[in-house]
Parts: sequence; C-alpha cells; structure tokens
Amino acid sequence: MNQFSLPDKPHQYQNFINGTYKTSISNKTFERESPGHGVTVGKYPLSTKEDTEEAITAAKVAFKSEKWSSLTGADREIIIRKAAGIIRARKKELALIETLESGKPISQALDEMEWAAGIWDYAATLARHIAGDVNTNVGSDMTAMMQKVPIGVVGMITPWNFPLLIISQKLPIALAAGCTAVIKPSEMTPGTTLLLGEILKEAGLPNGVVNIVAGYGDPVGVTLTESLDVDMISFTGSTEVGKQIVKSASVNLKKVELELGGKNPQIIFPDADIDALIDAIVFGVYFNMGECCNSGSRIIVHEDIAEEIENRVIEHSKDVKVGDPLDPSVKIGAIINKNQYDKIINCINSGIAQGAELKLGKDSGIDDNGFYISPTIFTKVQPHMDIAKEEIFGPVLSILTFKTAEEAIEIANNTPYGLSAGVWTKDLDTAMLMTRKIEAGTVWVNNWMSGYPEIPFGGMKQSGLGRELGPHSIDEYMETKSVLIKMGAKPGNWVKG
Repeated sequence: MNQFSLPDKPHQYQNFINGTYKTSISNKTFERESPGHGVTVGKYPLSTKEDTEEAITAAKVAFKSEKWSSLTGADREIIIRKAAGIIRARKKELALIETLESGKPISQALDEMEWAAGIWDYAATLARHIAGDVNTNVGSDMTAMMQKVPIGVVGMITPWNFPLLIISQKLPIALAAGCTAVIKPSEMTPGTTLLLGEILKEAGLPNGVVNIVAGYGDPVGVTLTESLDVDMISFTGSTEVGKQIVKSASVNLKKVELELGGKNPQIIFPDADIDALIDAIVFGVYFNMGECCNSGSRIIVHEDIAEEIENRVIEHSKDVKVGDPLDPSVKIGAIINKNQYDKIINCINSGIAQGAELKLGKDSGIDDNGFYISPTIFTKVQPHMDIAKEEIFGPVLSILTFKTAEEAIEIANNTPYGLSAGVWTKDLDTAMLMTRKIEAGTVWVNNWMSGYPEIPFGGMKQSGLGRELGPHSIDEYMETKSVLIKMGAKPGNWVKG
C-alpha cells in the first residue's frame, strides 16, 4: 500500500534568519506546482535584496561574535551529529516534500535522506580533526605555526535536482570549519532546505549561524555573490551560471567553489563483464530522470561488442517504469518543469536531425498532470553531434563506438566537461591507463556512481572548481594563517648594519 499522497493544501514556508522564521519584507510569496501532478504543493516567501542583506548581516554578526567558531571541535561535532539524527527521524516528511517539488520518485527521495544524513555524520567527525602545523626547521631562534581558521560567511546556492543532498555536501562541512552561512535554495525546490532551519535550531545551533532565504537568482543570488560581507560562494548548478558567479564574486575577490555540469562517458572494452554493466548503464542514465550532473549520458563501446550492448541496454531500458513519483515502484518520475522538458525534447530532435538513430523513446510526452519523458536511446552517434558533447539533463542515452583505447580516450575527452567517467574492463593495465588519461574528477572502474562522504567529489575543466566531501573538503572553508615566533636574542640592526 502506498503511504505517500498529495497534501490537502500547499505547505507554507518562511525564511529562516537569525534563528527565527519570518515572512519576506515585501510580504509577497511565490508558489510551486508539482511537476508530476499539476497541483500547488508549496508557498514560499519571495525574498528581496533587503531580505538577503538581513540574512548576510545576521551571518556576519554571528561569525564576528565567535559564538560558533570558538566552540571546541567536539562541541560542534555534537550539534552537527544531532542534526543528522533529526534528518533521519524526519526522512519520510522530507522525502515527500522533495518528491512533490521535484518530481523524483519517492523511493529515490527516501534514499537521498539517508545519504544526506550520512554526510552530516561524516562532517561531524571533521570538526574534531581541524589542525594546523608547526615548523621548527626554519632556524634555532624561530618557530613557525600554520593555523587553520574559518573563512567567514559562506553564501551557498543550490540546485533543484538533489535539494537536501547537495546542501548537505556543503553546509555541515562549513559548519565543522566554524563558518556561518546564508543559503539560497533553488526556487523550484526550496522546501527541505527551509526546514533545515528548525532542524538545526533543535540540534542546538546558535542563532544567526545559518540563514536561509527563498527566492530567485536575481535578487537573492546576485546579492549574495556581490556582497562585500560574504567571504565565499559555494555553488552547484550549470556551467553557464557558474561562470556568471565567478564574475560577480570578483567584486571582493571572494573564494568560489563550483560543482557544475557533466557529459559523463562510460567506456566499455570487449573483456568487460557485460552482465554486470547493463544495469549500471541503465541506472546511470535514468537515475533521477537523467537530471543529474553525474548522469552516464553516453557510453563508448568497443565495436566488437557494440551490437550486443545496444540490444541488451535497449531491452533492459524497456523495463524501467515511468509514472507517478509517489508510486514506490516507479523509477523515472516527472521532469522538473516545462522549460527543462522542452530542452530535452529539443536535444532529442537535434540527435535525429544530425543523423543519429533513435532506437527507443518515441512515446515521450506531457500527460494531464505533468511532464514525462520515457527512456530514450540513440545509436550511431558520432562524436561531433550535439547529443554526444552537450549536457542534456534528461533520460537520454547516446551510444558511440571505438576501435582502439586511444580513440576511446579522445572521444571521452571531447567535451568541455570533466566531472566523471567510467571504465569497464577486466584488464588492470587498461583500467589504469584509462584512469590516468580521462579528464575527469572521478573515474569509476567496473561500477557507476558509487559515492562515499569520505571520497572527494568535483570536476575538471568546465565542470567546476574545488572539491566537496572527503577529508580535505573542510580546507575549502578555511584559510591558512602563518605565524612566525622569534625566540632568544633580538635581530641585528638593519640600518646600522
């Protein structure tokens, strides 16, 4: 029996500023319709520049007071870990909100709540492991210390495809470092991020340390990136917007960390375990409706096994269930909105026009309630085609072929992106060669999209700057301060020689 259903009325939300929920200064709101059901599921404050500045001021005051950063790492750990427990306790509520706002399958949303909580658990441990260094090898009368200090106020701008998961890749780690934050969630999926305010307050976070403001990129995002009181921006989203953020952030040379787009290949060699990889390919391209920066949206297959791979992937894709995101058996829910739906359809039409062969996916369309696109597969794709190089962000797979490892590497690297890639082979030499030559921040060998809070994640080329997760992710939110201490006799007189 399905325990999840549409709400009787839309959820009502408020901004979270300085430890208090409040309406926007203008008292205006905006709404979100479920892309899978066509009904209003949330009402949110339409924030202004003034709302955002109020949140920034609260974060700045909280940081300068040192009421968070001066706590011991052990004390910060307790609060961060408590937040993880509350997320787990409320996972059904949070998952339902994400499904209603984003259109993703409820079964996937439930898993994401667990993944998010796991990151908070991991970040809690980082709070106790912040340490600088000491160098006593610069002279008998000199000791040098390298201190690690929090960078300050961090502006966080997050996308709509994994709302709570992606803020969880940023916020708890920044909190572990001792920073304060102002968060702007996507206007399409702000619900769970806004609820983080009460979760963190219950966990014991001091007022002003985290502030959450709902609204549009202009003015909220623009105000964050241009503010002289924001010391760093952490952004996840499109490469195009990421470039704009870098330009805006130059006003005070604030640090920028970016996780951007991807056009991720899986390279399949003749000796690969075909039985193991078929489901991984199907999962990789259709997970979250393909609205995933790590989507395995193109496979590059050795020509000797191309026909077998194509046939088996097509047949397996036919079993992927598309439909109501609230149905626990559904694997592909609704596309986020009409604009994204149109973009995906345009990409499909481009593939057809440029000569690729559409082998699956002719029954895509809009039903009475929302935007749905069924599994779509192209064969006879050439490296120069748009569908082979551009990020589609939808359930569309391009299949290319290769003859030699060198050719496979050339095809894999033939995009501006470098987020992730996969290699399927039983040969260790081949696997190691590919991991070195492929231009990607993550390379999976004989698996796809495995991930752990302990392992860094981020992109090369136009897929981003910096790394999230892993033991060194906390360094993104810290500055290194060098302190040199003179001991013993005073230095000589420079003027008199």
